[in-house]
Amino acid sequence: MALTEQERNEYKQKITNIANSFQSKKANDHLRSRTEEAEGRLEFWQERASTLSWFQKWDQVLEWSYPDARWFVNGKLNASYNCLDRHLDSWKKNKPALIFEGEKGDHKVYTYKELHAEVNKFANVLKSRGVHKGEIVTIYMPMIPEAIIAMLACARLGAPHNVVFGGFSPEALRERINDTKSRFLITCDGAYRRGNLLRVKENVCAALKEADSVEKVFIVKRANIDIEIIGGRDIWYHEAMEEAGEDCPPEIMDSEDMLFVLYTSGSTGKPKGIVHTTGGYLTGASTTLEYVFNMKQDDVYWCTADVGWITGHSYLVYGPLLNGATIVMYEGAPDYPSKDRYWEIVQKHGVTILYTAPTAIRTFMKWGVSYLEKWDLSSLRILGTVGEPINPEAWNWFHKNIGGGRCPIMDTWWQTETGMIMISPLPGTNLKPGSCVAPFPGIKAEIVDKSGQPVAPGEKGFIVITEPWPSMLRTIYNDHERFKQTYWNTIPGVYYAGDGAKYDEDGYFWVLGRVDDVINVSGHRIGTAEVENILIEHPVVAEAACIGKNHEIKGQAIVAFVTLREGVCPDSDLVELAEELKKHIVLRIGAIARPEDIYLTKELPKTRSGKIIRRILRDIAEGRMIGDTTTLDDGFNLEEVMKNILVSSKNEA
Repeated sequence: MALTEQERNEYKQKITNIANSFQSKKANDHLRSRTEEAEGRLEFWQERASTLSWFQKWDQVLEWSYPDARWFVNGKLNASYNCLDRHLDSWKKNKPALIFEGEKGDHKVYTYKELHAEVNKFANVLKSRGVHKGEIVTIYMPMIPEAIIAMLACARLGAPHNVVFGGFSPEALRERINDTKSRFLITCDGAYRRGNLLRVKENVCAALKEADSVEKVFIVKRANIDIEIIGGRDIWYHEAMEEAGEDCPPEIMDSEDMLFVLYTSGSTGKPKGIVHTTGGYLTGASTTLEYVFNMKQDDVYWCTADVGWITGHSYLVYGPLLNGATIVMYEGAPDYPSKDRYWEIVQKHGVTILYTAPTAIRTFMKWGVSYLEKWDLSSLRILGTVGEPINPEAWNWFHKNIGGGRCPIMDTWWQTETGMIMISPLPGTNLKPGSCVAPFPGIKAEIVDKSGQPVAPGEKGFIVITEPWPSMLRTIYNDHERFKQTYWNTIPGVYYAGDGAKYDEDGYFWVLGRVDDVINVSGHRIGTAEVENILIEHPVVAEAACIGKNHEIKGQAIVAFVTLREGVCPDSDLVELAEELKKHIVLRIGAIARPEDIYLTKELPKTRSGKIIRRILRDIAEGRMIGDTTTLDDGFNLEEVMKNILVSSKNEA
């Protein structure tokens, strides 16, 4: 169902009372309106924080000592209590909180009362085994309800969770465990993906061979398969839950206590542990979920993101549950057992809000509209996109074919580091396909040049956030200096997002993508240095360079250029070697990092100072004419660059 005219008018008035920056206007007026809005931003965030349940009110809204922020100073609350307990004193206790759809067709619904009981029981399980306030617990699970239960149980105890994407390799899991020194790990025996059985516990065992901090492993029986059980360490989830009580008082947490750490790739080989705290993060997630999607109590909300990414944290778990929403969680892939699985779920549960990624939308476009035709999608009223810029063609297709031409699309820009949506339209906004429109109320975002000066309409620049916001990252775990250098020193005085953007003549934001050495694959950020370092570890590789190229489905795809050590591989084995290198990356990081193409080359094009010229590699990868080569090393010429390519191994799919 579409927004009625009355609803649109009411919502426009609601937003106008907060900010005047969400209507078409010339760029200078647009910038001025956001300046005026910022004057009341602390009052706005204080009002929004008051919608949460606090055990103790804060003394000060914001304490800011660049680049360190403290929000709602000395306030006390608990994330799990806010997501669950406070809803139990009303009719919502019997309202569906979580609707789970398994890939194999199994189905389960948890009311708020039932989810509360499960979270309390598992919190008691963790507590009885030694988990305490401040203890970082690692979670490595597929998209099953127990993943959400585990997150909320940790939050209940004040134990920050470290959720690792279930598709990551044992090596990636080990790295994240070792960085946090986790003593406790929550996982499962196996999982399902496109009908295939994934042996999750085997990955865990491989990871723990070099992660000796782990003392206890809690195992959910999802696939019901035989697995190795280590006595004294491994604990079956279902057996422990049978003995646990349903009463576990929530730990009283300071607003600035860590809620979770979540790792994201950067421009160096080592992933960054992004730290989010409690009070500000909950305020940002709950507010943006309510306003961007005009959340109503009868909505059925489906965010398709995995819990292993920040979107899953903010808009599958915390944001919706803070608002007392009914959420849908789906375990599997959108094309299993057939390419209409998403639309079957939308009709079955009457989904009203769908939040997904441009990669998924472009995939649906590729499959065609025939998979939509037998399903009733009329329940949908608002659509959303996240993870990467959406091209106007995909936007229009989404609007016409999924939204029936009636559903507004909330094209949102934000990051793991920001914790919440930062730039987005709101329902009732005049929309432009491909534009994320304007900063959210209470957010001061600008597009500037390298010197920090605002750009003119049409000029390319960099997105920066010029004032603190509640859900901002507080540090990089165990590396505060890297936090300052990465985010606050590129353009001094502001938060540097690493994304390029421009304004149009009406002041609307248009995000252009990453400007640093990070590749956005299907909305997931992968650092080129991380992939390069793993390639160089292979005994046949002398040097490696990775770039991102445009991809019609994924947005960007990884392409690797690799030089080999002398005499390590005969020419007849080069294609097989390129495939081996792809498998090596999958083993060390996960399938998400598999290169689309690997070029084996005698030599990489470099400047006279020895720096690899990545723009030439991009030209080669995308089949473009190669541009200026005057900076190439002496002796290099265009013809030689192409002759150096020994083999190119492209993915079939």
